[in-house]
Amino acid sequence: MLKADLHIHTKYSADCNTSLEQIISRCQQTGINCIAIADHGTIEGALKMQSIAPFVIIVAEEILTPRGEIMGMFLREGIPSGLSVEETISRIKAQDALIAIPHPFDMFRHSALDSEIIEELAEQIDVIEVFNSRSLLYRSSAKAQLFAQKYGIPGSAGSDAHTPSEIGNAYVEMPEFNGKDDFINALAQGRIVGRRTNPLVHLNSAWTRLKSNLK
Repeated sequence: MLKADLHIHTKYSADCNTSLEQIISRCQQTGINCIAIADHGTIEGALKMQSIAPFVIIVAEEILTPRGEIMGMFLREGIPSGLSVEETISRIKAQDALIAIPHPFDMFRHSALDSEIIEELAEQIDVIEVFNSRSLLYRSSAKAQLFAQKYGIPGSAGSDAHTPSEIGNAYVEMPEFNGKDDFINALAQGRIVGRRTNPLVHLNSAWTRLKSNLK
């Protein structure tokens, strides 16, 4: 069985300074043996991690659209931010990759995809994050779980880690898989395990982003 933390950031995100080596070390400490690297606006870190990690790496990206973030999973090429929701989805599909929705229905996160858009996209969504450790309200998770059940969409979980200590705060216990189609089947059999991260970690992310912008 895999312990899959399906939402982790690296130093290739502007609001994170965690090195790839730190992530590997922390995963080994916590028993996490499958991760999705989902940096903001780039897959550079994910591709590098894929070449050095001793466990399963899913190449993902959080792509910011004018209506909020969409995550592509099993990507081969990066997708620029700022494109429309429709164009972003088209580019994900063109790579035969998966369309995932991170931190849905999170009213405190300006980057969360609009709830109306999520409903409109229901038939196109492959994966929806039903537990994100950085989401402040359990209500967000409950709404995401109901949405997943309503439309028969496999639910994922991730720490949304921007610091090493957050890794493993949420994960899915799931069977091993081979490729994206097998991943969907395995995820559907998974069990969500998770706890909330101390909200103060958001201050660290904001400070890191500010320093990055000042460079």
